[in-house]
Amino acid sequence: MEQTNRNAGSESGESRIELRAFLNARRVSGYQYFIFFLCFLIMLLDGYDTVVVGFIAPALMQAWTLGHGGVAWMFGMGLSGLALGSFFSGPVADRFGRKGVILGSVALFGAVSLLSAWSSSIAILTFLRFLGGLGLGGAMPNTYTLAAEFCPDRLRATLVAPVGCGISAGGMLCGVLAAHLIGPYGWPSMLIVGGVLPLLLLPLLLFALPESIRYRVASGKGKDRLLATMRAIAPEQEFAGRHFVIEEIAAAGTPVRALFATGLLGGTILLWIAAFSCLLVVYFLGNWLPTLIGGAGIGLSRAALMTAMYLAGNTLGAVVLGYCMDRCNPQYVLAAAFVLAGIAMASFGGLIAAPLLSLLALFVTGVGSGGAMTCINILGAGFYPTPSRATGVSWTLAIGRLGSVCSSFAGGAMLAADWPLESIFAAIAAPIFVAAASMLALSAYRQSLKRFPRPAIILSSS
Repeated sequence: MEQTNRNAGSESGESRIELRAFLNARRVSGYQYFIFFLCFLIMLLDGYDTVVVGFIAPALMQAWTLGHGGVAWMFGMGLSGLALGSFFSGPVADRFGRKGVILGSVALFGAVSLLSAWSSSIAILTFLRFLGGLGLGGAMPNTYTLAAEFCPDRLRATLVAPVGCGISAGGMLCGVLAAHLIGPYGWPSMLIVGGVLPLLLLPLLLFALPESIRYRVASGKGKDRLLATMRAIAPEQEFAGRHFVIEEIAAAGTPVRALFATGLLGGTILLWIAAFSCLLVVYFLGNWLPTLIGGAGIGLSRAALMTAMYLAGNTLGAVVLGYCMDRCNPQYVLAAAFVLAGIAMASFGGLIAAPLLSLLALFVTGVGSGGAMTCINILGAGFYPTPSRATGVSWTLAIGRLGSVCSSFAGGAMLAADWPLESIFAAIAAPIFVAAASMLALSAYRQSLKRFPRPAIILSSS
């Protein structure tokens, strides 16, 4: 890899193609949409395997005579695996590539899910959920990163948000299958599905999913494969004798060290605060919402509709917020979504007896929690430069996973203490307002950086 400190435009010539400008000047190709579709499938299966324990938890509690504490420990260990997987996968992906980490992660969580179906105790299942979490934690951030690196800047949030909707789509698929599989076939059937589908997807990913073109330029690895990918994106272009460069502001040092460099440190901290706060809420609802609704005496059909409305808010919210982020200040868009979600969640406990209002509150909560978290990942992918992008996105998610671990134990503690439903939802709404404040601070921070621009660094593939 060639790396020189030069201002943009200091090196010219017909042989050079600046990759970012090239993508920005073109319409999105069918091949790029195919890549986004593959990324969506990865997210869908990741989402399924992440939330499946929430749907099988009632059956587990009945089959193994468990209390809320035992289930909370299983939730917590699985989420701890997710956090560790995110911490380790990002630096590995920045050094060795996004594709290999994604393939390894999908293989790991698929195989472990399949094996988990034959668990004979909560201890064994908890251990396997931890191992599977390592794979789940590696797949999501690197899939976001890879998808973002095939996008033009002007459409990054618009295109990557539907990819992120795979997470909530996987949750919805899990809910639909749970209604039809757990009764006649038992809880192991859900884990079998969660293992077989990723393993079936692996061969397609191996042969059809390309490595990130921005990673190949930044690392200088695999120039022949870079050319093949570029020809698939732009078959009408002639790339013979051309070399590719990226002009961007990148911090020196290792990918992890770069997160704390001048110009990135403040944004890193604020993204971490938002992710921690947001994922605390997302996983609290993902793990405990079915239990809380059932404990309130809500019938099965209405409970399923309420959960579906929350997940629909996740999905539609990501798409709408992503569209708005590409056209407005993205931090303001997310701050507004967080505020509305916090108000809706704090009100939900008192509205649960009102069918229409409770559904609306859950939908708005989904928009400003799961939907907004998808957009935080996209925001991170645009904030960090290529050499540390996977680390930046994955570490943001990893810090968020720590919030999700806290949510599993907080939910168990509040239920064990017999907190009323109104108090539980009011308490869990507080972090969402913290996330809103962090987005407003991030907007001010990024504006301050524009007043003191730094020279671009040219990363070259040759």
